[in-house]
Amino acid sequence: MDQAQEFEAHRPRLFSLAYRMLGSATEAEDAVQDAYLRWHGTEPGQVVAPGPWLAKVLTNLCLNRLTSARAQREEYVGPWLPEPVRTDGGALGPMETAEQRDSVSLAVLVMMERLTPPERAAVVLRDAFDYSHRDIAGVLDCSEANARQLYRRAKQHLTDDKRKFASSQELGGELLTRFLAAAAEGAMQQLEALLADQVVAWSDGGGKVSAARRPVVGREMVARFLAGLFTRWVNEVRIEIVEANGAPVVLGWEDGELTSFGALEIGEAGITGIRLVRNPDKLTFLANQLPGLSQTS
Repeated sequence: MDQAQEFEAHRPRLFSLAYRMLGSATEAEDAVQDAYLRWHGTEPGQVVAPGPWLAKVLTNLCLNRLTSARAQREEYVGPWLPEPVRTDGGALGPMETAEQRDSVSLAVLVMMERLTPPERAAVVLRDAFDYSHRDIAGVLDCSEANARQLYRRAKQHLTDDKRKFASSQELGGELLTRFLAAAAEGAMQQLEALLADQVVAWSDGGGKVSAARRPVVGREMVARFLAGLFTRWVNEVRIEIVEANGAPVVLGWEDGELTSFGALEIGEAGITGIRLVRNPDKLTFLANQLPGLSQTS
């Protein structure tokens, strides 16, 4: 196996790591390509353990990107949401358990933004890739004790903030179907019945398309916001339901272009959060994962 083939064998795992670190498929692909250039610059046979070597190089490339991304996101117009990725084809690894699905949900990826870059690396390597604390220390060039502390602190932040998600994917799909039907019909009572009291809706337009620039909070306000949105959509948008970021999501297509993505967060009280991505830059990767859909009527 030559160098290029060796790297390609690791590419899916590397992309999965980079996406969890960065919350952006586009940036993840760029980081993986940068890792390839580092790999290409080595002599054949120089790297004894390619997998760990590539993971360390890629993690450090992501740490550098996260540092600059923070400054950019402070200037972002409106709420910032991760770039969605279709996951039923294995793009982000297995999605067999609730934990695996939750780890790439938009809600968790947003919470990960609150961590420091090293904390984020520690929790991704430990939870998603089963690295030992000793291995994490080797990747981050710190002591094992420090790696443990980074992981413990990160998990505490996530536990403090995390909402309770539904463990059943079927429940999410069933609620999504009912939610879409009520919103499309403008059935306010049925729509409000699906929403938790303090439900929050976030819209990411990035200043490029129309979107709410502040979170919409509360059952009545969110219901009105969604009913108004779907009223405008009814004759212009074709709806698709697919799996992305580990859960059933809704896609909106206009004139063959993917223009909207919506994901629900579900808790014991009903729908607790709604995340809408409308920034066209963040929908390109997902659209390219859906061959044929953009061409259908």
